[in-house]
Formats: sequence, C-alpha cells, structure tokens
Amino acid sequence: QVQLVESGGGLVQAGESLTLSCAASGSGFNFNTMAWYRRSPGNERELVAAITNVGRTNYADYVKGRFTISRDNAKKTVYLQMSSLKPEDTAVYYCAQIRFTGDTYWGQGTQVTVSS
Repeated sequence: QVQLVESGGGLVQAGESLTLSCAASGSGFNFNTMAWYRRSPGNERELVAAITNVGRTNYADYVKGRFTISRDNAKKTVYLQMSSLKPEDTAVYYCAQIRFTGDTYWGQGTQVTVSS
C-alpha cells in the first residue's frame, strides 16, 4: 500500500520561498511519476508540476520559472521548491503518485498561505 505524507507548508509573505516535501512508503516509487497538485478555495484541483521516473519534468504555465520539482529515489521523496510566491499561490498542495497501472495515490495535503 502506498502512503504519501506531505510536509513543509506554512504561512509566508509574498516574494518569499518555501519547499514542500512528500515522503512515500510502499513499493514502486522509483518506477512511477510523482506530481504536485493544488486546490484553492472555490477551484478545482490543478496540476502544478510532475516528474517522471527518469526525471523528466512538466510545469503548469503559472509556476514556470518559479517552482522546481525534484525527486530523491533513495529517500523515496519528492520536493517542490517554490520561490517568488504570490498570494494566488495560496492553496492546499497535494502530492500524488501516478502509477503505470493508471492508479493514482494521494497525500493528505499541506496548506500554503501567501500573504500580500
């Protein structure tokens, strides 16, 4: 069974940086795509960034140049480095593991609040 635990959320001011971590347990981490999603109040959950098992990355346009996704397969951990944060980045951020079988596992989410 896959479990994903996010950490690193918090309250920051606009322009500051924050790094989220997602620790995975269970098998198959090295073989699957990992991703960060977010959901802000009144909005649907949206993809922020993803990284494949071989390190290929994909970003939403609104975070390109500001956020960086990375993974440490030895630690079974995926990171999201966020810089130049804006109030509109305020959301609950979710870690996801997208398996080659088509199944997706989700973490419980971590709140990021950016004050202006």
